[in-house]
Amino acid sequence: MSLRIEGYVIVSADGMLADASHVMPDTLKFEGDKLFFEQALDRAALIVHGRRSHEQQPNSPKRRRLILTRKIKALTVDPEMPNATLWNPDHASFEEACAFADVASGTVAIIGGPVVFDMFMDRYDTFWLSEAPHLRLPGGEGCFVGVPEQTPHEILASHGMNPGAPYLLDAAHDVTVTPWRRA
Repeated sequence: MSLRIEGYVIVSADGMLADASHVMPDTLKFEGDKLFFEQALDRAALIVHGRRSHEQQPNSPKRRRLILTRKIKALTVDPEMPNATLWNPDHASFEEACAFADVASGTVAIIGGPVVFDMFMDRYDTFWLSEAPHLRLPGGEGCFVGVPEQTPHEILASHGMNPGAPYLLDAAHDVTVTPWRRA
């Protein structure tokens, strides 16, 4: 198996990926970041996310994916999305889930939520952290388990990742994306 693991998230200045009701508000959606994200997912061989995460883009139904759920035991095709495999990591390894989904090589895009991101923290080749520095979501859902007690930067660094040069995605709102890579 030759897989490259990449994470993708956009966060508010306080490290939140969603509001208090676990929904990504429109205020955290920026055209430059949406384009960056969509292009990355179009190149991915597999997308991994939890039950509440979904990119909701025109190409979404075409993308092969693993949906993490604790409601099933055996790997199974999602009856509502034929390109999706329902995966309970308590009953099957990531490698077994990839094999079931018929993915043996390419980029795997991890798109959240926090528990899903944390499962891969020591496996990321690159984590793409987009930041909206002028937006705060008090009481929101942190991008990783441990946010807001720690910042997303501190958590990535604690797992041996280092930031590269940020790319500007939205000049009007100072939204950037920074690639975090293994040392």
